[in-house]
Amino acid sequence: MHSDNLIMIFIRNPELGKVKTRLAKTLGDEKALHIYNLLLNHTNKVSKDLNADKAVFYSDYIDSNDQWQNDGFIQLTQIGNELGEKMTNAFLKAFNMGYKKAIIIGSDCFDLSENILSEAFTILNEKEVVLGPAKDGGYYLIGMKTFYPSLFQNKIWSTENVLQDTLLDLLRLNVSFKLLPTLSDIDEEKDLLNYKKLI
Repeated sequence: MHSDNLIMIFIRNPELGKVKTRLAKTLGDEKALHIYNLLLNHTNKVSKDLNADKAVFYSDYIDSNDQWQNDGFIQLTQIGNELGEKMTNAFLKAFNMGYKKAIIIGSDCFDLSENILSEAFTILNEKEVVLGPAKDGGYYLIGMKTFYPSLFQNKIWSTENVLQDTLLDLLRLNVSFKLLPTLSDIDEEKDLLNYKKLI
């Protein structure tokens, strides 16, 4: 461990028919996989030079021969049945490993930048929790320096209320937080309208 900061990236193993299923409904499996690989490349690029330790959490199995290993990412698998459980286990692992600040991002956001990720760690100098709101009502980033398990309980993931419910939890717990800029996730074909270069 070289840093007090850890960024954890949740990805799906990029396999035909298993990624971006909502995109695949209208664009087909091959196009969906192509777009997902572009998203993975982008996420790798904006995180690999960050002043933090980096871990990638695969959905199914560790691929020991991919870009993440070559760029020095710790390789782990997601543990749990649903997203809340998987994020809970990831944060517990990070804090058990001795990190002071931990952040989780997904791999669905083309607007994500290294600056935003750096800002998230900076916010955690003053606040307990940082959130990056997504336009669909969820979030593309969550980070904390103390673990609050209730942020991942009683949520209906992939719905438009996830961010709002999480903010209500924070207010109820009286936990200090700050929001990053709102960005778009790529989940459906209409989300690609602003990203012509991907199509």
